[in-house]
Amino acid sequence: MATPPSQTSPVSRVSQIEARIAQAVDKLFGAEQAIAAQAAVKLSRSQHADYQCNVALALAQKVKQPPRKVAEALLGELEAGGLGTVCETIEIAGPGYLNLTLRAEALAEALLAMGDDARLGVTSAATPDTVVIDYSSPNVAKELHVGHLRGTILGDALARVLDHLGHKVVRQNHLGDWGTPFGMLLENFVDDGATELARGDWTTFYQAARAKFDGDPAFAERARRRVVLLQGGDEETLVLWRALVAQSVSYLEELYSRLDVTLRPADIAGESRYNDELDGVVEELRKVDLLVESDCALCVFPAGFKGKTGDPLPLIVRKQGGGYGYASTDLATIRHRMGALGGTRLLYVVGAPQQLHLAMVFAVAREAGWLKPPVVAEHVSFGAVLGADKKMFKTRSGDNVSLSSLVDEACVRADAAVAARSPSLTAEERVATARAIGVGALKYADLSTDRNKDYVFDWDRMLAFEGNTGPYLQYAHARIRSLLRHDTLREQTIDPRALRPIEPAERALALELLDFSATVQTVGAQLAPHKLCTYLFQLATRFTTFYEQCPVLRADTTEIRDARLALAGLTARTLATGLGLLGITAPERM
Repeated sequence: MATPPSQTSPVSRVSQIEARIAQAVDKLFGAEQAIAAQAAVKLSRSQHADYQCNVALALAQKVKQPPRKVAEALLGELEAGGLGTVCETIEIAGPGYLNLTLRAEALAEALLAMGDDARLGVTSAATPDTVVIDYSSPNVAKELHVGHLRGTILGDALARVLDHLGHKVVRQNHLGDWGTPFGMLLENFVDDGATELARGDWTTFYQAARAKFDGDPAFAERARRRVVLLQGGDEETLVLWRALVAQSVSYLEELYSRLDVTLRPADIAGESRYNDELDGVVEELRKVDLLVESDCALCVFPAGFKGKTGDPLPLIVRKQGGGYGYASTDLATIRHRMGALGGTRLLYVVGAPQQLHLAMVFAVAREAGWLKPPVVAEHVSFGAVLGADKKMFKTRSGDNVSLSSLVDEACVRADAAVAARSPSLTAEERVATARAIGVGALKYADLSTDRNKDYVFDWDRMLAFEGNTGPYLQYAHARIRSLLRHDTLREQTIDPRALRPIEPAERALALELLDFSATVQTVGAQLAPHKLCTYLFQLATRFTTFYEQCPVLRADTTEIRDARLALAGLTARTLATGLGLLGITAPERM
């Protein structure tokens, strides 16, 4: 069980200062101004001190005083209020910034509290959400390819972070397991006389079914009849359909395990799950007068959406002939995720091209009265994975790159690097380390990029042991663990209260460590895992500087040695925890 944050927790040291500044604003300028300046009270890291606060600049225009005069008044109030017991110096800089430097004792106390806390100072949400997160979402009888990489890895990292922050996370894998394509897939299954497909045959099977459908009118007609049988509940057809779905689920479970993705078969909620609810969706939309018949289809025209010609843009809820499409299923998912699952924050980790579709679905759900405060629905969009030519990443023949082959190649390439760098590892350690590095490199290359941007897939860059890469961070962690193993007995008996970060490199590392909690909170709020990647890279870089400038095992005194070992140990824990939140293993040896 996590230790509750103490009153001198790494978070509260900073928030204590922020609270004192807010109190000073309230006392000097009134509660209204204190509330208005709340965001500006937040401390940020500074090159000129430990922290900087720009509240005086934010207040100046409102209170009609020069920023420096506001800053001088705040400084006097802060000093009178005893903030000097926490801060070594509080100075005014530039047009009115407050620069604050912590006392070494206060910094040490914050580090001790962080080290004593199993959660490293990351506080749980005071009012947890039930976060329903939709990610990965492959199709039955189709192999996962590079296009699924980002949605799967990004969604899983966010699920881990939100879970760590104390929210109830409900994973949903919206499997494409229903609809018109299943007519041709099932009919091809019958033609082949198969009861199951060999692993790796998914792409070939799908392509063969498509070729038959496009080139053989008789097959196409049988496929259409098969769709009718499926939707009508024909038992023989359902048996075939269940066999295809079961084999796909087994394939997905194996691949997710290789990728260390936390989706499980129980998390699958495919399109078929909502089939019986679609008529109810239509009826509810009809009752609130949102449905409009257009070209024999039932549509909703949500406010504010227009086509290229300026005409209102429809969301087709029921197609001509009475069939249902993605829009009706997506509306049913919102109803289900709010009602049956009790979701208060609905996340859809889906590529950027679906932005308009999801925006319209959310708008219709709001107009229907299903999606209303405090519940929010968010499209967690992401860019594409590109090849060296800056086009969609493909094989040389122009086919999609399978996700399974990417994992295979990542592990093979990582194994070569491990063999060259760590010849002393046993065969078992080498396999495990190569897998951790290869999969970690794939994930980190993706997650370290702002999710809204495209990125170029580059094996050499992502597997490099230098720069902002997964292997660099994994190696940083392994190097610290090696340092600590030099004397296991002493590592176990080090008194962390010896911590006294005095040297500049020690202070820089200590302050970076204390940013961990705020970083994780930001990732959860902004759904931006690249910010955790940036933080971990900065932390590893700070440690490298610390290690180069501050001798650890050969420190001048035992006290200094113990303090630096404790600082190193806390860094290793933070790196491992941060990488774990991204779904990346931190090996003990590399």
